[in-house]
Amino acid sequence: MSGVSTVTTPDSTSSPAPVRAWLPVMLALAAIWGCSFLFISVGVRELPPLYLALGRVVAGSVVLLTILALKREALPRDPRLWAHSFVVGAIGSAIPWTLFGYGEERIPSLLAGIWNGITPLVVLPIAVLIFRTERFSAQRGVGLLIGFVGMLVVLGAWRVNAGADLLGQGLCMLAAVFYGLAIPYQKRFLAGTTLSGTALSTSLLLCATVQLAVVAPLVTGQAPPAPWSLSAKTVLSVLALGALGSGLAFVLNMRNIRLIGASRSSMVTYLMPIFSIIVGVLVLQEHLTWYQPVGGLVVLLGVAVSQGVLRNLRRKPVVVAEAPAIT
Repeated sequence: MSGVSTVTTPDSTSSPAPVRAWLPVMLALAAIWGCSFLFISVGVRELPPLYLALGRVVAGSVVLLTILALKREALPRDPRLWAHSFVVGAIGSAIPWTLFGYGEERIPSLLAGIWNGITPLVVLPIAVLIFRTERFSAQRGVGLLIGFVGMLVVLGAWRVNAGADLLGQGLCMLAAVFYGLAIPYQKRFLAGTTLSGTALSTSLLLCATVQLAVVAPLVTGQAPPAPWSLSAKTVLSVLALGALGSGLAFVLNMRNIRLIGASRSSMVTYLMPIFSIIVGVLVLQEHLTWYQPVGGLVVLLGVAVSQGVLRNLRRKPVVVAEAPAIT
């Protein structure tokens, strides 16, 4: 969702954690990941999206390597884990973060945040049809249909002349598709590892760093700009994306997963668009059209139906399809 990897863990805890122990953390996570779209919007004003994504993975890697050193944990040694990490690093970090950057060159950050919310809808059919890690049901089909209608509303499908707006939305939608590929792939090939979530996520970011360091100069045709040539806003945005969105947020998310399980923790997905819209309007003075938040709510309703959230509100949630807290 975030661009930080999800780790499959049992959705049960020895005793129910009090709300005050996890809700403030979940709100902080939603704020960090929701504000990531604002930082992307600021960053692409001076940086090519590929170099913005590179700066993000470098900053995130430094934070997670520091955490590993403090915890005295080692990186993976199995070549097969590194091979799978290379794949997930590309489809779960390098590519979607770059696509969001190109998308936000064309559309407001708040709209990118709304599109990030479709990730759980993308995960389900990919997990069912390609990786076969989930089963399909009538309820999930209804949820997907509702979510598809919501996507059309967000797009404003009844409009004829959309131009770059549609292209930007398409790029953000494609970023969510890559997230949808990464989650079941990781569940299929990396969920059984005994590595800690910190070590695994560090390996993913390191792989993404290598990929972007090679691809960015080739695609852009230019060397990375010197940090001192950038404005303070851009530098701080890159650091916030990496250190907060891919570093601190990961630690907070893992804490909540241990307290309340993966399914409840994934509810942060529903809160992120709220923060992306608020900061987009208040900080960047972005314009919000009525059908964008309405469509976003319809999408989230589809996510809730497909994951059985509404049915399980009064009982213990069941892990259906894990949603990343994406970017």
